[in-house]
Amino acid sequence: MSSMREFVKSIGKFVILGLIYPYQYRKYSSLPLERKKVVFVEVRGEEGFVGASMRQVFDRVAADGSWNIRCHFLREGVGSRKENLRRTMEMLKDVATAGYVFLSEANNAFSRFEKRSETKVIQLWHGCGAFKKFGFSTAGLKFGSSRRQQEKYPLYHNLDMVTVSSPEVIWAYREAMGVDEGIIRATGISRTDVFFDDEYVKAAVKKVKEAVPAIGERKILLYAPTFRGDVSRAQAPRMPDMEYMRSRLAGRYVVLMKQHPFVKNRPAVPESCRNFLFDVTDSLAIDELICAADMCISDYSSLVFEYALFERPMIFFAYDIDSYDDWRGFYYDYDELTPGPVVKTTEELVRDIEKFEKIFDAAEVRAFAGRFMSACDGKATDRILEWAGMEKREN
Repeated sequence: MSSMREFVKSIGKFVILGLIYPYQYRKYSSLPLERKKVVFVEVRGEEGFVGASMRQVFDRVAADGSWNIRCHFLREGVGSRKENLRRTMEMLKDVATAGYVFLSEANNAFSRFEKRSETKVIQLWHGCGAFKKFGFSTAGLKFGSSRRQQEKYPLYHNLDMVTVSSPEVIWAYREAMGVDEGIIRATGISRTDVFFDDEYVKAAVKKVKEAVPAIGERKILLYAPTFRGDVSRAQAPRMPDMEYMRSRLAGRYVVLMKQHPFVKNRPAVPESCRNFLFDVTDSLAIDELICAADMCISDYSSLVFEYALFERPMIFFAYDIDSYDDWRGFYYDYDELTPGPVVKTTEELVRDIEKFEKIFDAAEVRAFAGRFMSACDGKATDRILEWAGMEKREN
Protein backbone atom coordinates (compact mmCIF):
# COMPACT_ATOMS: atom_id res chain seq x y z
CA MET A 1 0.00 0.00 0.00
CA SER A 2 2.80 2.44 0.91
CA SER A 3 4.58 1.75 -2.41
CA MET A 4 1.35 2.54 -4.27
CA ARG A 5 0.99 5.82 -2.37
CA GLU A 6 4.58 6.73 -3.23
CA PHE A 7 3.92 5.92 -6.90
CA VAL A 8 0.81 8.12 -6.99
CA LYS A 9 2.72 10.88 -5.20
CA SER A 10 5.56 10.71 -7.73
CA ILE A 11 3.11 10.91 -10.63
CA GLY A 12 1.46 13.95 -9.08
CA LYS A 13 4.82 15.61 -8.57
CA PHE A 14 5.78 15.01 -12.20
CA VAL A 15 2.47 16.38 -13.48
CA ILE A 16 2.83 19.60 -11.45
CA LEU A 17 6.57 20.25 -11.73
CA GLY A 18 7.20 18.63 -15.08
CA LEU A 19 4.06 19.61 -17.02
CA ILE A 20 1.84 22.26 -15.41
CA TYR A 21 4.51 24.69 -14.20
CA PRO A 22 6.58 24.61 -17.45
CA TYR A 23 3.39 25.12 -19.48
CA GLN A 24 2.39 28.11 -17.38
CA TYR A 25 5.81 29.72 -17.72
CA ARG A 26 6.14 29.13 -21.46
CA LYS A 27 2.62 30.37 -22.07
CA TYR A 28 3.44 33.82 -20.67
CA SER A 29 7.13 34.03 -21.56
CA SER A 30 6.09 34.58 -25.17
CA LEU A 31 4.84 38.01 -24.09
CA PRO A 32 7.18 41.04 -24.17
CA LEU A 33 9.64 41.33 -21.30
CA GLU A 34 8.94 44.10 -18.78
CA ARG A 35 12.47 45.18 -17.88
CA LYS A 36 11.31 47.32 -14.98
CA LYS A 37 9.27 44.55 -13.37
CA VAL A 38 10.84 43.10 -10.20
CA VAL A 39 9.36 40.00 -8.58
CA PHE A 40 10.05 39.00 -4.96
CA VAL A 41 9.15 35.40 -4.12
CA GLU A 42 8.61 34.40 -0.48
CA VAL A 43 8.34 30.62 -0.23
CA ARG A 44 7.26 30.28 3.41
CA GLY A 45 7.05 33.87 4.66
CA GLU A 46 4.07 35.59 6.17
CA GLU A 47 1.36 36.88 3.86
CA GLY A 48 2.03 40.44 2.76
CA PHE A 49 5.42 40.71 4.47
CA VAL A 50 8.75 40.54 2.65
CA GLY A 51 11.09 38.87 5.12
CA ALA A 52 14.46 40.00 6.44
CA SER A 53 16.46 38.11 3.80
CA MET A 54 15.03 40.31 1.02
CA ARG A 55 13.90 43.35 3.00
CA GLN A 56 16.97 45.51 2.35
CA VAL A 57 16.83 44.93 -1.40
CA PHE A 58 13.05 45.39 -1.44
CA ASP A 59 13.23 48.69 0.45
CA ARG A 60 15.92 50.08 -1.82
CA VAL A 61 14.09 49.12 -5.01
CA ALA A 62 10.80 50.48 -3.63
CA ALA A 63 12.44 53.76 -2.61
CA ASP A 64 13.63 54.28 -6.18
CA GLY A 65 10.01 54.64 -7.31
CA SER A 66 10.62 53.61 -10.91
CA TRP A 67 10.16 49.85 -10.62
CA ASN A 68 7.03 47.74 -11.04
CA ILE A 69 7.30 45.60 -7.90
CA ARG A 70 5.36 42.37 -7.54
CA CYS A 71 5.44 40.16 -4.43
CA HIS A 72 4.32 36.56 -4.25
CA PHE A 73 3.79 34.61 -1.03
CA LEU A 74 3.64 30.91 -1.84
CA ARG A 75 2.96 29.87 1.79
CA GLU A 76 4.52 26.47 1.14
CA GLY A 77 3.73 24.02 3.91
CA VAL A 78 1.15 26.37 5.41
CA GLY A 79 -1.94 26.34 3.21
CA SER A 80 -3.48 23.53 1.19
CA ARG A 81 -1.71 22.05 -1.82
CA LYS A 82 -4.42 23.48 -4.03
CA GLU A 83 -3.79 26.96 -2.64
CA ASN A 84 -0.03 26.59 -3.04
CA LEU A 85 -0.55 25.48 -6.64
CA ARG A 86 -2.71 28.52 -7.37
CA ARG A 87 -0.19 30.90 -5.81
CA THR A 88 2.72 29.32 -7.68
CA MET A 89 0.87 29.57 -11.00
CA GLU A 90 0.30 33.27 -10.39
CA MET A 91 3.96 33.71 -9.49
CA LEU A 92 5.16 31.96 -12.67
CA LYS A 93 2.89 34.16 -14.77
CA ASP A 94 4.60 37.24 -13.30
CA VAL A 95 8.09 35.78 -13.46
CA ALA A 96 7.68 34.95 -17.16
CA THR A 97 7.77 38.63 -18.12
CA ALA A 98 9.94 40.01 -15.30
CA GLY A 99 13.28 41.69 -15.68
CA TYR A 100 14.40 40.62 -12.20
CA VAL A 101 13.41 37.90 -9.74
CA PHE A 102 14.62 37.68 -6.14
CA LEU A 103 14.47 34.51 -4.03
CA SER A 104 15.80 33.68 -0.57
CA GLU A 105 15.03 29.96 -0.27
CA ALA A 106 15.07 26.76 -2.29
CA ASN A 107 12.29 26.49 -4.85
CA ASN A 108 11.65 23.68 -7.33
CA ALA A 109 8.93 25.54 -9.27
CA PHE A 110 11.68 26.56 -11.73
CA SER A 111 13.17 23.07 -11.98
CA ARG A 112 11.85 21.69 -15.28
CA PHE A 113 12.12 24.54 -17.76
CA GLU A 114 14.72 27.03 -18.99
CA LYS A 115 13.95 30.66 -18.23
CA ARG A 116 14.32 33.41 -20.80
CA SER A 117 17.87 34.75 -20.81
CA GLU A 118 16.81 38.39 -20.35
CA THR A 119 15.43 37.70 -16.86
CA LYS A 120 17.93 37.81 -14.01
CA VAL A 121 17.16 35.49 -11.09
CA ILE A 122 19.06 36.31 -7.91
CA GLN A 123 19.17 34.00 -4.90
CA LEU A 124 19.56 36.11 -1.73
CA TRP A 125 20.22 33.06 0.42
CA HIS A 126 18.74 33.41 3.92
CA GLY A 127 21.73 32.09 5.84
CA CYS A 128 25.34 33.13 6.26
CA GLY A 129 28.49 31.03 6.31
CA ALA A 130 28.31 27.28 5.73
CA PHE A 131 27.30 25.22 8.75
CA LYS A 132 24.95 22.27 8.33
CA LYS A 133 24.65 20.60 4.92
CA PHE A 134 21.79 21.21 2.48
CA GLY A 135 20.84 20.47 -1.11
CA PHE A 136 23.04 18.02 -3.03
CA SER A 137 25.39 17.85 -0.05
CA THR A 138 22.75 15.85 1.82
CA ALA A 139 22.26 13.21 -0.90
CA GLY A 140 22.69 9.84 0.77
CA LEU A 141 22.15 11.24 4.26
CA LYS A 142 19.00 10.67 6.31
CA PHE A 143 18.00 14.33 5.94
CA GLY A 144 18.20 14.61 2.17
CA SER A 145 16.53 12.99 -0.80
CA SER A 146 18.57 10.97 -3.27
CA ARG A 147 20.84 12.69 -5.77
CA ARG A 148 18.71 11.26 -8.58
CA GLN A 149 15.58 12.92 -7.15
CA GLN A 150 17.38 16.22 -6.64
CA GLU A 151 18.69 16.17 -10.21
CA LYS A 152 15.22 15.41 -11.52
CA TYR A 153 13.64 18.33 -9.64
CA PRO A 154 16.52 20.71 -8.81
CA LEU A 155 15.88 23.35 -6.19
CA TYR A 156 18.44 25.82 -7.53
CA HIS A 157 17.84 25.85 -11.29
CA ASN A 158 17.75 28.98 -13.48
CA LEU A 159 19.84 31.13 -11.12
CA ASP A 160 22.04 33.95 -12.39
CA MET A 161 23.55 34.90 -9.04
CA VAL A 162 23.84 33.44 -5.55
CA THR A 163 25.01 35.77 -2.77
CA VAL A 164 27.26 34.44 0.00
CA SER A 165 28.93 35.95 3.04
CA SER A 166 32.56 35.19 2.20
CA PRO A 167 34.79 33.70 -0.52
CA GLU A 168 35.57 30.96 2.03
CA VAL A 169 32.16 29.29 1.55
CA ILE A 170 31.77 29.44 -2.24
CA TRP A 171 32.81 25.79 -2.55
CA ALA A 172 30.06 24.65 -0.17
CA TYR A 173 27.30 26.45 -2.08
CA ARG A 174 28.57 25.10 -5.39
CA GLU A 175 28.40 21.59 -3.95
CA ALA A 176 24.98 22.11 -2.31
CA MET A 177 23.24 23.87 -5.18
CA GLY A 178 24.92 22.10 -8.10
CA VAL A 179 25.49 25.41 -9.89
CA ASP A 180 28.47 26.86 -11.70
CA GLU A 181 30.92 28.43 -9.29
CA GLY A 182 31.00 31.58 -11.41
CA ILE A 183 27.49 32.64 -10.39
CA ILE A 184 28.25 32.42 -6.65
CA ARG A 185 29.44 35.83 -5.55
CA ALA A 186 30.81 36.96 -2.21
CA THR A 187 28.86 40.20 -2.20
CA GLY A 188 27.92 39.75 1.44
CA ILE A 189 24.43 38.88 2.63
CA SER A 190 21.97 41.74 2.21
CA ARG A 191 20.15 41.11 5.50
CA THR A 192 23.37 41.77 7.49
CA ASP A 193 23.57 45.40 6.36
CA VAL A 194 21.36 46.42 9.29
CA PHE A 195 24.01 45.28 11.77
CA PHE A 196 26.26 48.10 10.57
CA ASP A 197 23.53 50.70 11.02
CA ASP A 198 23.97 52.20 14.49
CA GLU A 199 20.45 53.62 14.52
CA TYR A 200 18.96 50.23 13.67
CA VAL A 201 20.98 48.51 16.39
CA LYS A 202 19.97 51.08 19.03
CA ALA A 203 16.32 50.82 18.02
CA ALA A 204 16.46 47.01 18.10
CA VAL A 205 17.92 46.96 21.62
CA LYS A 206 15.25 49.42 22.78
CA LYS A 207 12.48 47.35 21.21
CA VAL A 208 13.67 44.12 22.84
CA LYS A 209 13.84 45.71 26.30
CA GLU A 210 10.43 47.29 25.89
CA ALA A 211 8.93 43.99 24.72
CA VAL A 212 10.30 42.21 27.81
CA PRO A 213 10.25 44.76 30.66
CA ALA A 214 11.39 42.09 33.13
CA ILE A 215 14.87 42.31 31.62
CA GLY A 216 15.54 45.43 33.67
CA GLU A 217 19.27 45.68 34.36
CA ARG A 218 19.90 42.00 33.73
CA LYS A 219 21.90 40.72 30.77
CA ILE A 220 20.30 38.86 27.88
CA LEU A 221 21.05 35.24 27.01
CA LEU A 222 19.67 34.48 23.56
CA TYR A 223 18.72 30.81 23.24
CA ALA A 224 18.18 30.17 19.51
CA PRO A 225 18.51 26.54 18.41
CA THR A 226 17.77 25.10 15.00
CA PHE A 227 15.04 22.51 14.46
CA ARG A 228 15.23 18.72 14.54
CA GLY A 229 13.66 16.30 12.07
CA ASP A 230 12.37 16.96 8.58
CA VAL A 231 11.26 20.42 7.52
CA SER A 232 7.63 19.32 7.19
CA ARG A 233 7.60 17.80 10.70
CA ALA A 234 10.12 20.01 12.45
CA GLN A 235 10.49 19.60 16.19
CA ALA A 236 12.15 21.67 18.88
CA PRO A 237 15.33 20.23 20.39
CA ARG A 238 15.62 19.28 24.04
CA MET A 239 16.06 22.45 26.04
CA PRO A 240 18.67 22.97 28.73
CA ASP A 241 17.29 22.54 32.25
CA MET A 242 15.85 26.02 32.64
CA GLU A 243 14.97 25.56 36.30
CA TYR A 244 18.60 24.79 37.10
CA MET A 245 19.73 27.77 35.01
CA ARG A 246 17.25 29.99 36.85
CA SER A 247 18.57 28.87 40.22
CA ARG A 248 22.10 29.86 39.22
CA LEU A 249 21.62 32.84 36.92
CA ALA A 250 18.25 34.55 37.46
CA GLY A 251 19.66 37.45 39.44
CA ARG A 252 21.97 38.45 36.58
CA TYR A 253 20.38 37.15 33.38
CA VAL A 254 17.18 36.51 31.48
CA VAL A 255 16.85 33.94 28.70
CA LEU A 256 15.05 34.97 25.51
CA MET A 257 14.07 31.87 23.55
CA LYS A 258 13.69 32.06 19.78
CA GLN A 259 12.67 28.74 18.23
CA HIS A 260 13.13 28.04 14.53
CA PRO A 261 10.11 29.16 12.46
CA PHE A 262 9.61 25.60 11.17
CA VAL A 263 8.80 24.41 14.71
CA LYS A 264 5.05 24.50 15.34
CA ASN A 265 4.81 22.83 18.76
CA ARG A 266 7.15 24.80 20.96
CA PRO A 267 8.13 23.77 24.50
CA ALA A 268 6.22 25.55 27.23
CA VAL A 269 7.88 27.89 29.68
CA PRO A 270 7.85 26.26 33.15
CA GLU A 271 5.79 28.16 35.68
CA SER A 272 8.80 28.48 37.97
CA CYS A 273 10.77 30.23 35.19
CA ARG A 274 8.20 32.88 34.25
CA ASN A 275 10.45 35.77 35.25
CA PHE A 276 13.60 34.22 33.79
CA LEU A 277 12.72 32.48 30.51
CA PHE A 278 10.67 34.27 27.83
CA ASP A 279 9.49 32.75 24.57
CA VAL A 280 9.82 35.60 22.05
CA THR A 281 9.53 33.44 18.93
CA ASP A 282 6.42 35.25 17.71
CA SER A 283 7.07 38.72 19.11
CA LEU A 284 10.65 39.61 18.18
CA ALA A 285 12.68 39.16 14.99
CA ILE A 286 15.95 37.27 15.12
CA ASP A 287 17.85 40.29 13.77
CA GLU A 288 16.57 42.39 16.68
CA LEU A 289 17.57 39.71 19.18
CA ILE A 290 21.05 39.39 17.68
CA CYS A 291 21.56 43.11 18.24
CA ALA A 292 20.39 43.00 21.86
CA ALA A 293 21.83 39.74 23.20
CA ASP A 294 24.85 39.83 25.50
CA MET A 295 25.54 36.15 24.86
CA CYS A 296 24.21 33.55 22.41
CA ILE A 297 23.40 29.91 23.10
CA SER A 298 22.81 27.92 19.93
CA ASP A 299 23.66 24.55 18.42
CA TYR A 300 23.83 24.19 14.63
CA SER A 301 22.08 27.37 13.53
CA SER A 302 23.69 29.68 10.97
CA LEU A 303 22.64 32.70 13.05
CA VAL A 304 25.97 32.34 14.87
CA PHE A 305 27.73 33.73 11.78
CA GLU A 306 25.68 36.91 12.01
CA TYR A 307 26.07 37.10 15.77
CA ALA A 308 29.85 36.90 15.33
CA LEU A 309 29.78 40.37 13.77
CA PHE A 310 29.18 41.74 17.27
CA GLU A 311 32.19 39.88 18.73
CA ARG A 312 30.26 38.65 21.75
CA PRO A 313 30.41 35.28 23.55
CA MET A 314 28.78 32.17 22.11
CA ILE A 315 28.20 28.75 23.65
CA PHE A 316 27.12 25.71 21.66
CA PHE A 317 24.66 23.40 23.43
CA ALA A 318 25.16 20.32 21.26
CA TYR A 319 23.88 17.44 23.36
CA ASP A 320 23.06 15.41 20.22
CA ILE A 321 26.09 16.26 18.09
CA ASP A 322 26.87 12.68 17.04
CA SER A 323 23.35 11.77 15.90
CA TYR A 324 22.87 15.16 14.23
CA ASP A 325 26.11 14.80 12.29
CA ASP A 326 25.05 11.34 11.08
CA TRP A 327 21.60 12.65 10.15
CA ARG A 328 22.51 15.85 8.33
CA GLY A 329 26.26 16.51 8.42
CA PHE A 330 28.43 19.62 8.47
CA TYR A 331 30.66 21.37 5.94
CA TYR A 332 33.46 21.80 8.47
CA ASP A 333 34.57 19.84 11.51
CA TYR A 334 32.16 21.01 14.21
CA ASP A 335 34.62 21.32 17.08
CA GLU A 336 37.14 23.19 14.94
CA LEU A 337 34.51 25.50 13.45
CA THR A 338 32.66 26.68 16.55
CA PRO A 339 34.10 29.91 18.06
CA GLY A 340 33.14 29.05 21.61
CA PRO A 341 32.81 26.13 24.03
CA VAL A 342 30.76 23.10 22.98
CA VAL A 343 28.75 21.63 25.87
CA LYS A 344 26.34 18.71 26.28
CA THR A 345 24.85 19.30 29.72
CA THR A 346 23.15 22.20 31.48
CA GLU A 347 25.80 22.13 34.20
CA GLU A 348 28.52 22.66 31.59
CA LEU A 349 26.47 25.42 29.99
CA VAL A 350 26.08 27.34 33.24
CA ARG A 351 29.76 26.82 34.06
CA ASP A 352 30.81 28.47 30.79
CA ILE A 353 28.32 31.32 31.13
CA GLU A 354 29.85 32.09 34.52
CA LYS A 355 33.35 31.84 33.05
CA PHE A 356 32.49 34.43 30.42
CA GLU A 357 31.35 36.76 33.20
CA LYS A 358 34.95 36.89 34.41
CA ILE A 359 36.91 36.81 31.16
CA PHE A 360 36.10 36.78 27.45
CA ASP A 361 38.67 37.04 24.70
CA ALA A 362 36.94 38.09 21.48
CA ALA A 363 39.89 37.02 19.31
CA GLU A 364 38.40 33.61 18.43
CA VAL A 365 35.04 35.11 17.46
CA ARG A 366 36.78 37.89 15.50
CA ALA A 367 38.79 35.34 13.52
CA PHE A 368 35.62 33.33 12.87
CA ALA A 369 33.85 36.42 11.51
CA GLY A 370 36.89 37.34 9.43
CA ARG A 371 36.88 33.92 7.81
CA PHE A 372 33.17 33.42 7.19
CA MET A 373 31.70 36.95 7.12
CA SER A 374 34.44 38.95 5.37
CA ALA A 375 32.12 40.28 2.64
CA CYS A 376 29.52 41.53 5.14
CA ASP A 377 30.39 45.17 5.78
CA GLY A 378 27.09 47.04 5.57
CA LYS A 379 27.30 47.47 1.79
CA ALA A 380 26.15 44.08 0.52
CA THR A 381 22.89 45.48 -0.88
CA ASP A 382 24.85 48.10 -2.81
CA ARG A 383 26.98 45.42 -4.48
CA ILE A 384 24.02 43.18 -5.28
CA LEU A 385 22.03 45.95 -6.96
CA GLU A 386 25.10 47.20 -8.79
CA TRP A 387 25.80 43.70 -10.16
CA ALA A 388 22.18 43.40 -11.25
CA GLY A 389 22.42 46.72 -13.06
CA MET A 390 19.61 48.14 -10.97
CA GLU A 391 21.62 50.85 -9.28
CA LYS A 392 24.86 52.68 -9.82
CA ARG A 393 27.09 52.54 -6.79
CA GLU A 394 28.35 55.84 -5.47
CA ASN A 395 32.08 56.07 -4.77
